[in-house]
Amino acid sequence: MNSRKKQRITLLDPETKYPLPLIEKEEINYNTRRFRFGLPSPHHVLGLPVGNYVHFMANIDGQLVTRAYTPVSSDDDHGFVDFIIKIYFRNVHPRYPEGGKMTQYLESMKIGDTILFRGPTGRLFYHGAGSLTVMPYKLSQPVKKLVHHLGMLAGGTGITPMLQLIRHITRNSRDNTTMSLIFANRKRISW
Repeated sequence: MNSRKKQRITLLDPETKYPLPLIEKEEINYNTRRFRFGLPSPHHVLGLPVGNYVHFMANIDGQLVTRAYTPVSSDDDHGFVDFIIKIYFRNVHPRYPEGGKMTQYLESMKIGDTILFRGPTGRLFYHGAGSLTVMPYKLSQPVKKLVHHLGMLAGGTGITPMLQLIRHITRNSRDNTTMSLIFANRKRISW
């Protein structure tokens, strides 16, 4: 039997909204945070296929705001899910004087506050050993592909989908897929 089927999966239905509590918040640098949300039990995993993402949903100033995020944790982690998110503060960028609605909301969250999650969402599914399925368009039929090398290009916090894939491949000693990553960031990162 597949070990994934034995796990308690949180994201069972992509249309259901799951309230998950903030259990940890860590400052990585001046505008980047690691948010850890608790799953329904210490035995639960998120259940997100590699290559997919989730939506956060919150009522902000009387308006439903939805944003997509990719976790940096995996289904090897039980009881929690981690996200690394850049906070877009007010009055920092002249083109965006209001900053980011969702990221400022996340920044204001206190431990124990909940946010709604919905997912899995996405059109890329990495199955391991270079096997992946891609849906070129939302309503198109899945196309299976076998690759030996993955080239990735990312900027800023757009690195998180790449980290999800890199971690999955490097944790599996039988996955011989090679990878290249080109990454750029406006400011120096201190990890």
